[in-house]
Amino acid sequence: MPHSLIINLVPTSPIYPQFLTGRHLHALFLTLINSVNPELATFLHEQKSEKAFTLSPLQVSHSSQNSGQLLQWQHHKPIPKGMGCWWRVSLLDDGLFNNLMQLWLNLNPEQPWHLGAANLQITRILGTPQVTQPWANFCSYGELYEKASDSQRKIDMVFCTPTAFRQGQYDSCLPTRECLFNSLLHRWNKYSQIPLAESLTEYIFPTYVNVHSEIISDKRSKFIGCVGEMGYSILGDASPQIIKDINVLADFALYSGAGRKTPMGMGMIRRLNVS
Repeated sequence: MPHSLIINLVPTSPIYPQFLTGRHLHALFLTLINSVNPELATFLHEQKSEKAFTLSPLQVSHSSQNSGQLLQWQHHKPIPKGMGCWWRVSLLDDGLFNNLMQLWLNLNPEQPWHLGAANLQITRILGTPQVTQPWANFCSYGELYEKASDSQRKIDMVFCTPTAFRQGQYDSCLPTRECLFNSLLHRWNKYSQIPLAESLTEYIFPTYVNVHSEIISDKRSKFIGCVGEMGYSILGDASPQIIKDINVLADFALYSGAGRKTPMGMGMIRRLNVS
């Protein structure tokens, strides 16, 4: 069952920008898992592709950017002590949430966790839909499939953190139908147990483009991805079954993300409200 969990936390000392990278947040997540299940932490660390989880960049609760569709993926100033923050963790494997049940049940708000030199206190975990937090949700794969429309031909997607796709030896920041929907399809087919056909993209065509590229760089690497909105339409003689399968993937995007480095905060995407 896919879960999209929101972890609310408060730093008890400043978090400096060099410790707010995807690499450091990835390490924090594995540290949390290691505290209750070292074998699972090792397994997730060693997964090479289509990992069973995604992470968001750390978000400051009052950030004006959070109120729109885009999220904050880089911090140029320290997050001060006492500032409320949230962090999204999505779990794609059916058993992953249950394997971490002891972590969710036994989190001690007085126990500090560490991000660089900063201490963090986890104050709350949200796993159900919230009016003020659209990223919190859960739904079984069967429910996602059953609820998907077999008539909705318009699909609008928003790329909330920089998103890029591997093509051969290089990355591409252009969210073509093949790049986006094949990324979603591969993750769905790996984790859902409800296989979808590989030929869905031939019915999908971009109809609206409002994206731009962003560059994220540190001492180790440079990542170029797109953010913004893309509209796609299902055209031609697509059957209700094909329309349903494509809509399943669009709905699944909330949990799975797409493209490269989703375990490090990139590729966070979601479907805009269906009209």
